[in-house]
Amino acid sequence: MELKSEVILTPPRDASTVVLLRDAPQGLEVFLVKRHGLSDVLGGAYVFPGGKLDASDAELVEQAHLDQTSETLHAALGEPEMAPLQAKGLFVAALREAFEESGVLFADNADPETTRQAMQLMRDGVPFNQILATLSLRLNTRAVAPWVRWITPKMASVSTKRFDTRFFVAAIPHTQVARHDDFETTESVWLSPRAALEQYWARSIELAPPQIMSLSHLARHNRVDTVLAEARAQMPPLVCPEPHDANGERVLCYPGDTGHSIAQRALPGPTRLIYRNRRFEPTEGLEALFQ
Repeated sequence: MELKSEVILTPPRDASTVVLLRDAPQGLEVFLVKRHGLSDVLGGAYVFPGGKLDASDAELVEQAHLDQTSETLHAALGEPEMAPLQAKGLFVAALREAFEESGVLFADNADPETTRQAMQLMRDGVPFNQILATLSLRLNTRAVAPWVRWITPKMASVSTKRFDTRFFVAAIPHTQVARHDDFETTESVWLSPRAALEQYWARSIELAPPQIMSLSHLARHNRVDTVLAEARAQMPPLVCPEPHDANGERVLCYPGDTGHSIAQRALPGPTRLIYRNRRFEPTEGLEALFQ
């Protein structure tokens, strides 16, 4: 993974990401997609489905196509300074991106045939809001729980673009099948959080710091319901990594670390990652991600 060291002057763009989960015989699994190698954001890395907020996301007619009001969605995000319309947009963006990048449609009565029709309309270039209107679908925002808010620091580490991303967690509906779109994403896989981190350590896959820390967090759970219960029991913590250079190495510090301006922890797992061996690693090695 290439290290970036530029100072980014542009403000972060709003974005949404959905961490799709399922219960497997061996325990909790998470869905990861590999971004196209030519992508200008995390090209070649394995990520959770997600993307930028579009203006149309906030324009969706909530009375017809949402199961909750903008005010309810606004309260769930725990960001009082935000307008309810923007909160609605972030939820819609999360569900739109989940559909576009993994084919999973979080909507009432989204049976396999309806999902197939929606996929065909998307391939034909029909906008997401129009797909919902054409098929008379109501999005199931209750299925996704706000989990963590990540803001890219001003000093780039792996990307020269900044994002203010709301991470949501969700169980994949039992009628849905997740798959990569063969456009923005070229491969996909279900893995346990530990297996994903072990594959990263073995250099079988690439991960960016937010995915590393998120998988470390998820590795503390064995079932989907405990992840969702934890997310719904608290407001999403804010994570804004603070980068430093020490002894010739880039260090990313997280809340609770002695090198971070916020003393209270926001996440379980290590409080810093160090860029060495051309990747980000915990100071004390792989096992530190599970302690």
